Amino acid sequence: MHRSRPRPVDMPLTAGGKGRLSARIGSAAALAVVVAAGADPASAARVTYVGTYVWQSDEPTFGGFSGLEVSDDGSRYWALSDRATIRWGSFERDRAGRIRGMTTAGTAALRSTKGAPLKPGYEGDSEGLAIAPDGTIWVSFEGLNRVVSYATPDSSAQAIPLPPAFTDLPDNGGLEALAVLPEGTLLTVPERSGGTDKPYQFYRFRDGAWDQPFTMPRSDSWLPVGADVGSDGRLYLLERNFRGIMGFASRVRRFDIAEDGLSGGEVLLTTSPGQYDNLEGLAVWRNDRGIHLTMISDDNFLIFQRTELVEYRVTD
Repeated sequence: MHRSRPRPVDMPLTAGGKGRLSARIGSAAALAVVVAAGADPASAARVTYVGTYVWQSDEPTFGGFSGLEVSDDGSRYWALSDRATIRWGSFERDRAGRIRGMTTAGTAALRSTKGAPLKPGYEGDSEGLAIAPDGTIWVSFEGLNRVVSYATPDSSAQAIPLPPAFTDLPDNGGLEALAVLPEGTLLTVPERSGGTDKPYQFYRFRDGAWDQPFTMPRSDSWLPVGADVGSDGRLYLLERNFRGIMGFASRVRRFDIAEDGLSGGEVLLTTSPGQYDNLEGLAVWRNDRGIHLTMISDDNFLIFQRTELVEYRVTD
């Protein structure tokens, strides 16, 4: 097993992080809940910052994390890279529940339906991760837009029918967010809607077939990049807003899911540009302290970015 070098938030950070560190420590409480402008309803929930952990490794395949799952008790993780690899292991937490270390138990290269390792790029741009209650691993891909399943991390992919609409998704704006409901139904939404005047189309896979049950209006420049369904049965959506040299802002909203639509859309969290890195993956889990939002950043395999795990707690 590989144990990462610990780098909790209250230790010095690497290049490019000084400003973010001061904002994160000095203003974490004030920034815990920032209501976004616009028509989205604000949350009545209490959202509390838990901590940030900077995950580091010298392994050449480490980085580019775009999907995340966390076990129901918050002790284990599965992290998906956008270069067609997945790794899994456990967290080390202190008494306050903050991540203080991570142990990697295994890594695997994602495979095609023929069993060949996928190459990074068009066929291997893995973005969304969802693990069903029966243990099935679901992965969504950009580039060659599709959703496949794996029985185990190193098994061959199992293909499912794909709707014709997947071929029309924008370049570099395909299936980023993926979530699975308790009964095994999949929900996915592309990162881009195809135009500033077009709503986001959700795709649902159940009983062996896809449908397009509902849409979500665009909200300024926010793009959906991660999703999960909590133990409360609601959809939690992580959105990103790139502000150029100011960095990335992130937002988490949650929705009630009905047969023919989403409702609610309360804003749980909005972060300031540059407060965190490029948060792309979201996992929602619950313990006796409340619902936890664990997010992971995509460092794009660049030296001036980093892999952060950022956690907040939600209590209603």
